[in-house]
Amino acid sequence: MVKENEVPAQSLEWRVNMPSGSSQILVPESRQTCRLLSLIMGFVSNVKKFFDKAWNLAVNEPKKVIHCLKVGLALSIVSLFYYTRPLYDGVGGNAMWAVMTVVVVFEYTVGSTLYKCVNRAIGTCLAGSLGIGVHWVASQSGDRFEPIILQASVFLLAAAATFSRFIPTIKARFDYGAMIFILTFSLVSVSGYRVDKLVELAHERVSTIAIGASICVFITMTLCPVWAGTELHHLISTNLEKLADSLEGYAAENFRVDGSKSLNEKDPSKRLQGYKCVLNSKAAEESMANFARWEPAHGKFNFRHPWKQYLKIGASMRSCAYCVETLYGGINSNTETPEFLKNPLNDVCMRLGTSSSNVLKELSSMLKTLTNSTKLDILVDEMNSSVEGLQNALKTLPSYQHIPTPDPKTEEAPNGTEESILKPTALSLMEIVQMATLTSLLIEIASRIEGIVKEVNELASQAQFKDDSSKTSKQTQTKLNENDGNEHEVTMTTLQKV
Repeated sequence: MVKENEVPAQSLEWRVNMPSGSSQILVPESRQTCRLLSLIMGFVSNVKKFFDKAWNLAVNEPKKVIHCLKVGLALSIVSLFYYTRPLYDGVGGNAMWAVMTVVVVFEYTVGSTLYKCVNRAIGTCLAGSLGIGVHWVASQSGDRFEPIILQASVFLLAAAATFSRFIPTIKARFDYGAMIFILTFSLVSVSGYRVDKLVELAHERVSTIAIGASICVFITMTLCPVWAGTELHHLISTNLEKLADSLEGYAAENFRVDGSKSLNEKDPSKRLQGYKCVLNSKAAEESMANFARWEPAHGKFNFRHPWKQYLKIGASMRSCAYCVETLYGGINSNTETPEFLKNPLNDVCMRLGTSSSNVLKELSSMLKTLTNSTKLDILVDEMNSSVEGLQNALKTLPSYQHIPTPDPKTEEAPNGTEESILKPTALSLMEIVQMATLTSLLIEIASRIEGIVKEVNELASQAQFKDDSSKTSKQTQTKLNENDGNEHEVTMTTLQKV
């Protein structure tokens, strides 16, 4: 039975009595339409935001768009082995393994693609040969012991290969190959119990995997290649600049003279994100260094380029970035350093922050140009002299602030006049700790920057960076030629006048 309940005129409500005694409220169709429209508008808005983010990513990083096109091209080429009858007959109908190989091994950088291709080839060939050998031994043992031998071989080799993935050296360079070995050996051993032509099957799968891997390697190395070594080199040099900007920005923000502008006033968040990028780049550095060792010589980098040294430089930068992070953490502290303690140290702290930043920027310039710097030693000496200046300035600071305080015992002097006795009042402990932490961190940052300098010089020695002498000699020769040309013009002008 349907009844119409009495409700306000603004919204009508219908209630249906159910047999069980419960009732159900019917929402007007206008409300349902509004909800449906809101859901559709929200969905359209989310789709629009997604495409805006995708467009911004494509504009900011066009290399990733090119990588997508290369993957599509590789899949299109390898699909011809499936669509074309002669090619399809040549691979025995297993062309789908070539397609699967392209999908699995094609990565963003050349090093990562070579890493997967080589690991897949080694793991497949080794597992296939062992699988055929074990199958032959099992077939010679009779029908009774054949499944036992196959199961025992799968158990032992799979367990051994899995354990090898926990070894750091194997995990770093051959983890993917160990996984492919386990997969291939298990498939060959299990399928060999029911398949008669096991050798032909293994040969066809190896050939299709080789076809897919060779297509991936050819495309990734010839069409706009993205080298992992170059990316790692650029990441380290950029992180040095970001760390320098963070350090210089902190010094300019906290020790600048009143009325002066901060060096990073246009984009204050940029220096804040600088040291965070250094702290968060450990995983990227390790993966790039691992993939770079698989790459051939390219650009300015030889085949035996010391990629491991970049990891040491990154570790030294992170140790310095932790101190910079602590400095920025002190900005939001509730305890402020007293002005009478901070003002005498403004100049020396500003000088130390600027000199430390200059050293980091010079190191970044060394990495970008792969040349030894003639100014680096001078900049390091300036940084050390700034450290000495800060230490000397700390010795001149007063340990007590003298404030006139009346003595309660002698409130009135014998001659009837009141006198005030000066007593030393100790500073707040938190104020002293705040200033001591600030100065000690600046000195520690300078010490850790020297560690970065040491690692970069070691890289320059191992990679045989060029000297600036050649560049200087070229500039000198150019100036001499210009001077000779000017003198020749003056001489000709004089002769014409005569």
